[in-house]
Amino acid sequence: MKNLDIIDKNQISSEFSIIEIDASEVTSLREFYEVLAKAMHFPDYFGFNLDSLDELLNDLTWIEDEKLAIYFNNSEKFLEKERNETKILTLLDLLDATCEDWKWHEMDEEDEDYTSKELFFGFDKSQRMEHLLNKLL
Repeated sequence: MKNLDIIDKNQISSEFSIIEIDASEVTSLREFYEVLAKAMHFPDYFGFNLDSLDELLNDLTWIEDEKLAIYFNNSEKFLEKERNETKILTLLDLLDATCEDWKWHEMDEEDEDYTSKELFFGFDKSQRMEHLLNKLL
């Protein structure tokens, strides 16, 4: 399975807990940070920026589920108000890298609360997401 993919929600393995997000509510990076933070119950110290997002997505200790899929429906609206496509691609690249990092993350023997995770970001079919994801290749 790819880390970021265009997929029908029903095709996501039942092993994954799915957090569904309406992409029409995340038309800007600020909205993306706000909605994702709420949906994933980010800690209060989340800084609503790329660095803070990277830190928290590579932690996830507050989430019990070991396999987590973040699914965006209405993906044609995903970050549509962001004029700088480079910023969008940087975000998508970070999400992809984070998913990949979890695949190779080794457990720290000193951290009893640590649980290995599998993270996936899915999008319903749209020309916009096909275009953006193809640019990542």
